[in-house]
Amino acid sequence: MPDRTIKLGVVPYGTGGPGSYQLWHDPDIPGDASVDIDWFAGVAREAEAAKFDLVFIVDSQFITPHSPPHYLNRLEPLTLLSALAMATEHIGLVGTATTSFNSPFNLVRRFASLDLISRGRAGWNVVTSGDAGTAGNYGLDEHYDYDTRYGRAEEYVGLARALWDSYEDDAFPRDRASGVFLDPTKQHALHHDGTYFKVAGPLNLQRSPQGQPVIFQAGDSEQGRDLGAATAEGIFTFAPSVEAGRAFYDDVKGRARRFGRSPGDLVIMPGISVVLGDTDAEARELEQHQWESDHGFEHSLADISRSFGWYDFGAHDLDAPFPVEALEHAARSFFTQAQKVTQLAQDEGLTLRETVLRTRQRRSGPFVGTATTVADRLQEWFEAGAADGFLVGYDHPAGFRRFTAEVVPLLQERGLFRTDYDATTLRGNLGLPVPGNRHTLARRDGLVEEAV
Repeated sequence: MPDRTIKLGVVPYGTGGPGSYQLWHDPDIPGDASVDIDWFAGVAREAEAAKFDLVFIVDSQFITPHSPPHYLNRLEPLTLLSALAMATEHIGLVGTATTSFNSPFNLVRRFASLDLISRGRAGWNVVTSGDAGTAGNYGLDEHYDYDTRYGRAEEYVGLARALWDSYEDDAFPRDRASGVFLDPTKQHALHHDGTYFKVAGPLNLQRSPQGQPVIFQAGDSEQGRDLGAATAEGIFTFAPSVEAGRAFYDDVKGRARRFGRSPGDLVIMPGISVVLGDTDAEARELEQHQWESDHGFEHSLADISRSFGWYDFGAHDLDAPFPVEALEHAARSFFTQAQKVTQLAQDEGLTLRETVLRTRQRRSGPFVGTATTVADRLQEWFEAGAADGFLVGYDHPAGFRRFTAEVVPLLQERGLFRTDYDATTLRGNLGLPVPGNRHTLARRDGLVEEAV
């Protein structure tokens, strides 16, 4: 096997997320899949049997009656992943949690617990919450602005890593003969007093076999890219083409260098939708059928509304010019995406209806075709420096089964993907280093102060 191989993750959408509102009609999917632990365990074990690196659980905490089915009724990620830790042995367990509405000590402790329960397979997808309505669920009148959201996130990740180092790896002798359970010189309080958070510490949990949970991030704004390049070890993104993927890859890895990091310590994994057929033409027909059956006009309008802070576009005439004033409602929401939609409408003089229809236009995706076609495309992106790996959407179960049965073996035959797990931890399988405990390193280097 070459030193660099493709990394694979799976994203279970349950009864259907954005772009797949009608996915729950698939007879392969239980109507309550999004709250069925047995269903999630089955997906995780299926991916593990194919030697996937991780299962990724997305999340948000604000809904409306127009939200996708999976969003309306789904399990909380860390509770779910803790259950999956007991149903699997090797696959990484990555969950989304926001830095905007979680107490740092509490969330850091929960991820550390998942990391110990899974024996070093936990990962945290750091988000700042784009759904502005979430603020109301936490007693706030309005969501934080962009600068505050990302400022909090950067401080939060540094604080998390410091808390995860509260105990050095040999802090617990547990020596019955001498009666020594803890070496108190290797327990470290934090006394963090920052711009946004104040936490005394120490965390009451030891480090896991991988040292700390793996930090992931997904954000395409300038602040999001900087946050990922500065703090993340894995980046989840989306790219419509190999050229766009390579541009994002080069940009983020370049930012990582400017932050003094090794680009090799950052794994970039675009999310992809795979549709397989016996011929390329058959796969494209199936792709179009699934798009039309899973996603109607009203659902597309709801997707746009979410980007604009759930602005009520229903109050506007569909055949009137796109209401550009809606962009101001996105200032504390998914502003980057809302800005792209507004710019498109302005540049081309589109009505609201035309704008929705344009967003619904689906060019055939790059990963549609026979197993050989899809394997070729994955290899092309990987070798072109557009990705280190891919997040495969688990939408229609039959399609994922076909991917693991037909595409994965081709990648293995080409030496591009493992035939067995390389390590027992998520870090090990992703090829990421185990971070040394900062206090141990400071002692080794003879430093007087141990900075956060």
